[in-house]
Amino acid sequence: MPTETFEFQVEARQLLQLMIHSVYSNKDVFLRELVSNASDALDKLRLEKLRDDTLDADVSDLRIELDIDKDARTLTVRDNGIGMSYDEVGQLIGTIANSGTASFLKELREAKDAAGAEGLIGQFGVGFYSGFMVADEVTLVTRRAGESQGTRWTSRGEATYTLETVDDAPQGTSVTLHLKPADPENQLHDYTSPWKIREIVKRYSDFITWPIRMVPETGEGDSAPEAETLNSMKALWARSREEVSDDEYHELYKHISHDWRDPLETIRLQAEGTFEYQALLFVPAHAPHDLFTRDFKRGVQLYVKRVFIMEDCEALLPPYLRFVKGVVDAADLSLNVSREILQQDRHIRMMQRRLTKKVLSTVKEIMTKDADRYATFWREFGTVLKEGLLTDSENRDAILAVASFATTHSEDEPTTLKQYVERMKDGQEDIYYITGESRQSIENSPHMEAFRDKGIEVLLLTDPVDEVWVDAVGEYEGKKLRSVAKGEIDLDAKGEDKGDGEREKQTEEYAGLLGWMREQLDEDIKEVRLSTRLTVSPACVVSDAHDLTPALENMYRAMGQEVPRAKRILELNPDHLLVKGLNQAYKENADRSGLAESAELLHTLAVLAEGGQPKDPARFVKLVADRLERTL
Repeated sequence: MPTETFEFQVEARQLLQLMIHSVYSNKDVFLRELVSNASDALDKLRLEKLRDDTLDADVSDLRIELDIDKDARTLTVRDNGIGMSYDEVGQLIGTIANSGTASFLKELREAKDAAGAEGLIGQFGVGFYSGFMVADEVTLVTRRAGESQGTRWTSRGEATYTLETVDDAPQGTSVTLHLKPADPENQLHDYTSPWKIREIVKRYSDFITWPIRMVPETGEGDSAPEAETLNSMKALWARSREEVSDDEYHELYKHISHDWRDPLETIRLQAEGTFEYQALLFVPAHAPHDLFTRDFKRGVQLYVKRVFIMEDCEALLPPYLRFVKGVVDAADLSLNVSREILQQDRHIRMMQRRLTKKVLSTVKEIMTKDADRYATFWREFGTVLKEGLLTDSENRDAILAVASFATTHSEDEPTTLKQYVERMKDGQEDIYYITGESRQSIENSPHMEAFRDKGIEVLLLTDPVDEVWVDAVGEYEGKKLRSVAKGEIDLDAKGEDKGDGEREKQTEEYAGLLGWMREQLDEDIKEVRLSTRLTVSPACVVSDAHDLTPALENMYRAMGQEVPRAKRILELNPDHLLVKGLNQAYKENADRSGLAESAELLHTLAVLAEGGQPKDPARFVKLVADRLERTL
């Protein structure tokens, strides 16, 4: 097949230009990226060979080789791993298929400092392109294991790249960088220097489980020396804590997570007895950009006796801990294990329970000992952790123990349920909460008025998952979780304000208006009643105690589940001048056609006050305009 020339995607071209023009101050990361790619290719080949022993591939000496040519000023990173086919090269190298590329470019431009920019590399699957930071031209030669023909890809990092087939390519992939001249002022080192290559490998890739070899320099007349192995290849999880530095742990995390920022916490676990395994887990300091997308890859790496088995083993941690990265090395699992088998394996379920409890206990420890680090954790992962309140009843109490929520008690400091209960007023039997899109909108909700007046603390829940878990949990330490926007709430029940006699008198006084409004608004509401939760607003709409909230209805519909629209309850404030005037007009006028419009307006205003939308916006605008016109 003749050489073909292709154009880069627009986003790929923009990315290349950003990299080439020195976005990253630390250009050493290019080698870390290429070595990580090579390590992944070796892992994939060994796994493929385990699954298919008929695969025509040599796995006797899997390795990564670094080859320096000072005269030609090239550095080659070579592996004998899985390799790529012609089509795969076009898909994986010639274009950036990752849907996060646009987000990457946006974050890259907005990064406030060099460290922030460097932290983005690798996160979006663009590590290969980092080679253009140090090279004028990059040549990739690859042959997929089991195939006979290889592929050569070449580009100068500008608008185009070339693809051609080659017949003599060895199994695996080699990436040859035609290096730029050294430029110390711009942090561009001489990458033909063996000592510099050794330094980078030691710093970033010492823990890689495959040998990284480099042939040392020779003098004239010397025989060719043996290649030296640059990395220790020691599994960090198998070494004692005293033998491993925090920097080594951090580099392992960066290698397996593609985050390239230090983790928030490192968790070690060693289980002995009938079923032995070792785990090294990491809690990131930042949530990945795609944490809530369907394509997010969750799970930790699974090894069996130091042999890599699976990249993203979902069975080892529940979905609500999908942000946790790390390695689990088991002693007694089959090497030829599938995801389906893992789902049913008793040992795997035991490991998941133990790992889950360990992660939650670690978060509890962070919460107790370091408020700032806990605040970072909850800001980044609190929303996803609360999913466990719905799906993991076994650990529900442990999740509630590390959960914190915004509250009317403080504008800045979140509170735990335990702290809320300790602050409850005498005689208060329930934990009150309100859900909504933002703190500002729900703090100004009419439902909050009586609670604010009486100084009763309310949890302010603004995550979509909050609409669901409060009903699933139901109570905490015997205290019922109650929405201030659902059911009847009587904060005067102990006779603090209005006596029963006055309440009965008001009910009798407004009985006619309430029944009439119920008939007028029959399509939208199931009941009209006097409110005990309003002190300032004329009206509000509430859901019945066991009905779905409008937000929850919309959430189910967005997921494709059709649910009937529940009619709501309209509550009137009997002390508000507007409601008093409406009642007076109802009693004095036999013709109530104009009054019907007022009732409709009052109901729509109540819907708007809680963040809802008018059923017929055009009619609402017309009614308001007509009323304004009459007042002029």
